[in-house]
Amino acid sequence: MLATGAVLYPVLWVVKMALSPSQGFAGGASPIPTTVTLENFVAVASTTSADGHWLFVRQLCNSLAVASATAVVGVTVAATAAWSLSRWRFYGREGMISGFLLTQMFPSVLMSIPLYLLLDALHLLDSLTGLVLVYATTSVPFSIWNLKGYFDTIPVELEEAATLDGASRWTTFTKIILPLARPALVVTGLFSFMTAWNEFILAATLIGDEKAYTLPVVLNGYVGEFGAEWGKFSAGAILVSIPVIGLFFFLQKQLVEGLTSGGVKG
Repeated sequence: MLATGAVLYPVLWVVKMALSPSQGFAGGASPIPTTVTLENFVAVASTTSADGHWLFVRQLCNSLAVASATAVVGVTVAATAAWSLSRWRFYGREGMISGFLLTQMFPSVLMSIPLYLLLDALHLLDSLTGLVLVYATTSVPFSIWNLKGYFDTIPVELEEAATLDGASRWTTFTKIILPLARPALVVTGLFSFMTAWNEFILAATLIGDEKAYTLPVVLNGYVGEFGAEWGKFSAGAILVSIPVIGLFFFLQKQLVEGLTSGGVKG
């Protein structure tokens, strides 16, 4: 009970600031707002650009498009690579697997300048396509490592039986391996989605046009050098969290199966 309260208390404070008309921190330890208003949510959701276009909806669509594309690209590339690393033995295999983990040790800010120069040379700055490519390169190594571990648990005998029945390697992979690995694919795709959805540093570095902003960059705009609009920031944080919460509920069954099912079902 105490642990639950300790976890929920900061969340309730965010809700309190979002529902309070003040843009500063409200006094008192109670997380219950004394005055309830939706003006912060309206102010955030009704943000428009200089030419009068509805900016928040466009930025929300930017985040959804980038995160979804990153998940699709990451899982597609990682699935084939992970299957190869799981099933075939070749020179440099162990070093390659260790190298994937090694890349996760470096923070994204370390790669920001090289990535900026590469995207500038490819004319992909201020482009959602360039952002997807950058996010995919950071999510693929972990996705490969994660899927490889799951593919290792699927019995090789299933593939051998399919080969004896005349199935090609591609048919075996798409018709047998991928359906059995569906829970792992969902978890991996969700990881890639969340990584792209929450990432701020690279998005702020590579995107300069407010029409191409993703939501983390938008939230940062409410915290300035000389002050912060905490009410709008909190309202924006709640609005940003809603799609992710909905995604977790939608994929709940697959997430549970990923923890309880194996390669063979009795």
